[in-house]
Amino acid sequence: MTLLASSGSLPAMASTGEALSPPAMEMRPLDTYSPAKLATVAVPPKGRRRASDAPPEGVGRWSAQEKPTTDDDWLPVNARRNAKWWYAAFHNVTAMVGAGVLTLPYAMSELGWGVGVTVLILSWIITVYTLWQMVEMHECVPGKRFDRYHELGQHAFGEKLGLWIVVPQQLVVEVGLNIVYMITGGQSLHKFHDVVCHGRCKDIKLRYFIMIFASVHFVLSQLPDFHSISSVSLAAAVMSVSYSAIAWIASAAHGVSADTDAVADYRLRATTTPGKVFGFLGALGDVAFTYAGHNVVLEIQATIPSAPGKPSKKPMWKGVVVAYVIIAACYLPVALVGYWAFGNDVDENILITLNRPRWLIAAANMMVVVHVVGSYQVYAMPVFDMIETVLVRKYWFRPGLRLRLISRTVYVALTMFVAITFPFFSELLSFFGGFAYAPTSYFLPCIMWLIIYKPRRFSLSWFTNWICIVIGVLLMVLSPIGGLRQIILKIKTYKFYQDYPSLSQAPSSAKTSF
Repeated sequence: MTLLASSGSLPAMASTGEALSPPAMEMRPLDTYSPAKLATVAVPPKGRRRASDAPPEGVGRWSAQEKPTTDDDWLPVNARRNAKWWYAAFHNVTAMVGAGVLTLPYAMSELGWGVGVTVLILSWIITVYTLWQMVEMHECVPGKRFDRYHELGQHAFGEKLGLWIVVPQQLVVEVGLNIVYMITGGQSLHKFHDVVCHGRCKDIKLRYFIMIFASVHFVLSQLPDFHSISSVSLAAAVMSVSYSAIAWIASAAHGVSADTDAVADYRLRATTTPGKVFGFLGALGDVAFTYAGHNVVLEIQATIPSAPGKPSKKPMWKGVVVAYVIIAACYLPVALVGYWAFGNDVDENILITLNRPRWLIAAANMMVVVHVVGSYQVYAMPVFDMIETVLVRKYWFRPGLRLRLISRTVYVALTMFVAITFPFFSELLSFFGGFAYAPTSYFLPCIMWLIIYKPRRFSLSWFTNWICIVIGVLLMVLSPIGGLRQIILKIKTYKFYQDYPSLSQAPSSAKTSF
């Protein structure tokens, strides 16, 4: 506050030789403005959206009830840090074990026994290692937690470069999977309807089943944070294990049944050399990209409490180990038993090959629906976190129900629209997603590990990381080639808003994304 000193009268001399005392200063304000009043008319900084930047209570855009207690603890990822290790376990199972597990027998028919088993095991080992790296790097700086993939990328590559490297790839994976799950949920509902009705009901277009599936997410997407979707994620994890068990147990029963006349043919599906090469590349991508959970692992770890003596990495790693044991128990039996039972006659969806008993296949399809409901929410939560961060910090939205209602409803509607318009999107994602799946799961964690920890050159850690980087880069380059060939072969069949044949009518060679 600007003040002005006015001069008073000089004091009288007390006596001869007495020193002059300093003149008295009378302070008076020039105006009546106060700091609180100035705050009401001042324009706050554009980027103010942290608790430390909030104005005094009752002043400005935030009230006491809306103001976060600490920085960013209103965001979906780190709103509550009270999760246990078993939360991490089933969140990771939900994120990893997708309905794509049902396509693994078909991938084996393109690879053969030797190469197929090798790729399955090698992918499992590499992704366990890179997931361990991310769990360790979550708190690699004392007193700081990297709650999001892009925050770790910014620490490793720099503030701007880290964002440009991580965010586009993470969004391709998460938004792409949300669209695929929207299609998968609609197709599974469609197949459930066909199996139960068995030709007795009126045919319903796929787009309406996608709308039915999306209606569930318009409600569930309003759940505020990761902790609030725990029940949904747990149910999804249980369902993924259940339909995987149905797939391999029913395949085993078929393989040992007495009425099986033909012996399975284990030769490669393709007969020409180009067909074998492109089939190999496509199957390589199908197996490798069943591990996409790295894109949400830091966000899951952010829900676990951490203290100086009890870092979050210990319970998180315990949950990851349990999750990966479950993943192996799902992937390996489905891939190996399914291929053993049907050989190169297996369809791209093992449930279509089985097709009976009908009640069991109907139940498996409904289990897939429940699972992709949970998977959609797990992969959507980091996207919600990004969207709400931008809206609040840059565009002055207030955190709360209104923000969630607007932003998340629009996001679900957009993914539903794309799924209805492009029901072949999963086939396009096998090409475009190849440039994002391999980096985020196979070699980007290794690069960040080398930058942050700087292991000694030619040491075991150095060699291990570079081997993973080379394998990941090869996957990123080669696997989209197989996806591109599928697009070229089927481009004439792609139509906007097209419908897929019913389960009972699906030919053995038809492409069915489950």
